[in-house]
Amino acid sequence: MSGSKYKSKKAEVDGYTFDSKAEARYYEQLKWLLDHKQIKGFRLQPKYILLESFKKNGKTFRKIEYIADFEVKHLDNSIEVVDVKGFETPVFSIKRKLFEKLYPNYRLSIVTYSKKYGGWIELDELKKLRRKKKKA
Repeated sequence: MSGSKYKSKKAEVDGYTFDSKAEARYYEQLKWLLDHKQIKGFRLQPKYILLESFKKNGKTFRKIEYIADFEVKHLDNSIEVVDVKGFETPVFSIKRKLFEKLYPNYRLSIVTYSKKYGGWIELDELKKLRRKKKKA
């Protein structure tokens, strides 16, 4: 199992290769939620078009896609798109804004795992807690 440029180690579960152990752990949680009828279903690596390909002055520009880690269908039929991240890159920050604009009916959750704060937590919330702790 090789590492990525962000020092995360790939993990394999049920024949799927995940970019990090945290992502594999989240997959395990989704399986548990599905088994216990807490969600209707989920998809791995769903793709969302952020910008279609186009031509300008004879040059073709490739489409821009956002590939999330998971898409979760909740019991109320709402859709939550989940990305497991340790931190937010500048490229992801732009894709996040585009996704939020283009897919207003989907909830985008950026989550990370923190033992200190009790498990899965939204990355934005973790940042707030860390800033608050620094000030104290």
